[in-house]
Amino acid sequence: MNNDKEKSLREHLLVLVKGGEAHATFDDAVVDFPANLRGQKVNGFPHTAWMLFEHMRIAQWDILEFSRNRKHVSPPWPKGYWPEAEAPPNAAAWDNSIKAFRKDLKAIQNLIRNPRTDLYAPIPWGDGQTILREALLIADHNAYHLGQLVALRRLLGTWKE
Repeated sequence: MNNDKEKSLREHLLVLVKGGEAHATFDDAVVDFPANLRGQKVNGFPHTAWMLFEHMRIAQWDILEFSRNRKHVSPPWPKGYWPEAEAPPNAAAWDNSIKAFRKDLKAIQNLIRNPRTDLYAPIPWGDGQTILREALLIADHNAYHLGQLVALRRLLGTWKE
């Protein structure tokens, strides 16, 4: 691939992973989520905001670590990808998760941005995965669950159009 095409692909991936183009942003969905509603379920919806957000954080972390660390061991599926509690134990836990999510998202972006990262090469310890595929997986997974968070906020009456 020529350098211009590769640079363009990396830029498109960075925009997609960051999110916000055709979807709500991460900050839109979680930053000002009312503390008293973070563990609230609504009728017909199986998860709370905390459950969805922690699931996003754990899955993103797992994909990142798999992508860059041969010795990484993924949590057991599905239990290891969801928090045990429906609500964060305290406001600091919510805030710390936001910081960790952002930190891992930045690390993923740095991996994509790095010209030494071969987006197409199979990850040696995987079974066919590439950095390109893992970046697309992160973007897709995050967009899906951010959409759920927006729907939950609407049902809770806290979404501002």
